[in-house]
Amino acid sequence: MKLSIIVPVYNEKITILEILRRIGNVNLEGIEKEIVIVDDGSTDGTREILKNLENKYTIIYHQKNRGKGAAIRSGVLHASGNIILIQDADLELDPKDYPRLLSPILEGKAKITYGSRFQPNNPYFYLTHYFGVKFLSRLTNLFYGSKLTDVYCGYKAFRSDVLKNLKLESKRFEIEEELTIKALKKGYQILEVPIHYYPRSFKEGKKIKWHNGLKAIWLIIKYKFVS
Repeated sequence: MKLSIIVPVYNEKITILEILRRIGNVNLEGIEKEIVIVDDGSTDGTREILKNLENKYTIIYHQKNRGKGAAIRSGVLHASGNIILIQDADLELDPKDYPRLLSPILEGKAKITYGSRFQPNNPYFYLTHYFGVKFLSRLTNLFYGSKLTDVYCGYKAFRSDVLKNLKLESKRFEIEEELTIKALKKGYQILEVPIHYYPRSFKEGKKIKWHNGLKAIWLIIKYKFVS
């Protein structure tokens, strides 16, 4: 069994080595780990750090910033594992939660698992993000008959054959919505599992903005009527 971990990276020189260390330290007995890093046009020195790691990881470079969705799509093309997991390069999500994400897939209970950050012991989001994620999740549920709590959680794991059959198009953060909608429209159940969450501030590098939510709303409506 092989797990491909896609790490989309954009200007994360402060956290990239630490997240890679944490991924490496996760013990997944009997599972080979393949780390696919996609540098999405970093200009802060991240790329120079990655250049020194090319003998250890699969690294793809975008010549200019194209967005998280484009980075994930590039990573999927190069992933060779039976399962594909998406890992942001910041430290908001902890690789120690990999077993929770993978167990339902390994046990045949689901083909897709999402993390859910809405847990009693997790810190609060920014209020705008909290209500934004809640609204988008409920709108997705209303349009597509799901029961998800955290569509925009960055932790998503898929059986490789499922993910590679979704024919993704999104370039930026709306990829989270597209992944969800296209999976639901194909009849897949998405199983959520509780995960830890360590939110960072905009000053620390948080990138998602309010207008990304507007794009997500458009996708929710668009794909309701487009195959």
